[in-house]
Amino acid sequence: MPTQQTVPLVDLYAQYALIRPEIDAAIQSVITRSAFIMGPDVREFEARFAEYCTASFAIGVASGTAALELTLRAYGIGAGDEVITSAHTFIATAEAISAVGAHPVFAEIDAQTYNLDPDAVAAVLTPATRAVLPVHIYGQPADMDRLMHMAQAHDLTVIEDAAQAHGALWRGRRVGTLGHAACFSFYPGKNLGAYGDAGAVTTEDAHIAEQVSLLRNHGRHSKYLHDIKGFGERIDTLQAAILAAKLRHLEAWTAARRRLAARYTELLADYHGEIVLPFVHANAAPAWHLYVIRTQQRDALLDHLNRSGIGAGIHYPTPLHLQPAYADLGYVRGALPVTEEVADTCLSLPIFPEMTDAQQDSVVAAIRTFLGD
Repeated sequence: MPTQQTVPLVDLYAQYALIRPEIDAAIQSVITRSAFIMGPDVREFEARFAEYCTASFAIGVASGTAALELTLRAYGIGAGDEVITSAHTFIATAEAISAVGAHPVFAEIDAQTYNLDPDAVAAVLTPATRAVLPVHIYGQPADMDRLMHMAQAHDLTVIEDAAQAHGALWRGRRVGTLGHAACFSFYPGKNLGAYGDAGAVTTEDAHIAEQVSLLRNHGRHSKYLHDIKGFGERIDTLQAAILAAKLRHLEAWTAARRRLAARYTELLADYHGEIVLPFVHANAAPAWHLYVIRTQQRDALLDHLNRSGIGAGIHYPTPLHLQPAYADLGYVRGALPVTEEVADTCLSLPIFPEMTDAQQDSVVAAIRTFLGD
C-alpha cells in the first residue's frame, strides 16, 4: 500500500480497496478477450456514460486534453478563430485551443463561483469569436443559461470543459448536456477516474459525434480506409473497462462528496471573517471535485496543514494569462484582477468519497489551531 499522509488530499488506493473485486474482474476480462484496442468494453462504457449524462452520444478518447482538441476540430475551429475561456483552470483548456491553431481569449471569472463571468465574456467578443469554452471549475457548474443565450445571439459554439464536474447539475440537468458538446477527463484523481489517462466527449449532435469518432481513430471507419486525416487518440480498452466498473458507484461517491462539502461548510462557518467558504449558485448542485477555501494567509495555512499531516494543496496558483507559455498573448498582471486574486488566495482541502468524519475533523481542527481557536 502506498505511503500516505495522515489525511491525503485524495486517496485513490482507499477507493480501489473498496471495489477491488469489480476492478480486478474488469481488467481480467479485457486480458482474457485480448481485445485491447477499441474492444467491446469501449462501446459498453460509451453507452453507459451517455446514459449517465443523459446525452445522445459519448465518445471515448485518450485524455481530457484530446477530448477538448478533437471537439474543437470537429466544429471546424482553427486558424484565425478566437475561443473565449477562463484563465483559472489547468493549461490543457487553453492548450487545446492553441493546438487547433485558434487564439485563446481569457475572460474574467465570477468573484463567487470562480467560473466564467458571462458579462466579461460579452466584453471580449469580437467578429473572430467562434466559441466559448466554460470550465465547470472544482465541479461547480458555470452559468450555462446566460452563456447559451449569448451564444445563440452571436451564433457561437459552447463547449463545456467538464473535466472536474462528472455528475454536477445545473437546474437539475447534468453537465455534459448543457452546451453543444462537453469534454470530460478521467485522469486518476477525477471524480470518475481511470488508472491512467482517458477522456470522453458528449453531445446531442450526431455529426459532431461522428467527426470525433473519426478523428480519434486515424479518420477511419474500417481498418485501412481513412475518410479524413485523424489522430491516434482512442480510449484504451482497459481504461474503458475500469471506468465502466467505477461508473456504477459514481452517484454514491457524488453523494458522499456533497455530504462532506456540507459538513466542511458547517464546521467552518464561524470563520467567515478569516476564510472565504465556497459559494453555491442557487441553480447548481456541484460535484465537489475540490473543496476550495480562500484566505489572505493561504501560504502560511498551507504550510501549517502540511506540517500537521494534512494534504491540502493549491490548484492553479498561476493563471493561464500569466503563464510563460502564453506570454506571447501580451497579458500582464492586473489584466484579470479577480482571477489573480483567486489564484493568490485559493486553498484546496482534502475531499474524497472515502474520507471519514474523523479525517475531516482533523482537517478542521488543524485550521482552527492555525486561526487561534
